[in-house]
Amino acid sequence: MDAVKTTKLLIQKLRDNGWSKLKADVLSFCAKHGVKTPNFGELYVDFINSRADDESTVEHHYRCDIFMVVVDQQAQELNSRFNRQATELLIMCTSLDPQNSFRSFDIDNVCSLASKFYPADFEEQEREILRCQLRHYEHDILVHPKFQNLTTISELCQQLAATGKNDDYHLIDRLIRLVLTLPVSTATTERAFSAMKLVKTRLRNKMEDGFLRDCLVTYIEKEVVVGISTDAIIDEFDEAPRRVDFN
Repeated sequence: MDAVKTTKLLIQKLRDNGWSKLKADVLSFCAKHGVKTPNFGELYVDFINSRADDESTVEHHYRCDIFMVVVDQQAQELNSRFNRQATELLIMCTSLDPQNSFRSFDIDNVCSLASKFYPADFEEQEREILRCQLRHYEHDILVHPKFQNLTTISELCQQLAATGKNDDYHLIDRLIRLVLTLPVSTATTERAFSAMKLVKTRLRNKMEDGFLRDCLVTYIEKEVVVGISTDAIIDEFDEAPRRVDFN
């Protein structure tokens, strides 16, 4: 999240003070390679959307209508993907991160994560029990030898299951599994909508939901499907009772 914060600051700094350097670099490049450049002090003429009262210069057009617009689009995209709520959610999720011997662990942040972002998954009494489990978790898991070299929340979840600690801390285990669904609920969803445009074309616009779902799964999860041979698929269909024999 520190990288997101500094990126936003650098984008704002580029918008405020970056035009002069960009202009000098472009002019230098054009002069070096013999590229003709316009006179930035002249009036800009828009032959498509011309207005009689428009007296903006060429430099004003490139600076305000192009440079600032592009920079603002980048800042808007970053703010939409990392808004205040999403940033707060990610910061709270780091409280479960096992890196560096659980350096980011914070009981209050974990409890806030469950109550604020997953209220439907934890009843009020369970949230009180969760805080109690976290106190035991702090003096057990954080110093347990088998949990000292973990680097991801996914590894933490697997180790809890392997040692049977997921039964002792079932509410924490539930919260960890909910956190692990975050990448699926954002990135994979965007990939699915992008893939849908390629799978459901004009010629396939009448396919049923089940067939569309199967096609999307095989298209999106290519790394899994590539390990399935054609013979294995034929054998799978051949085992079921069918009117036509595949062999």
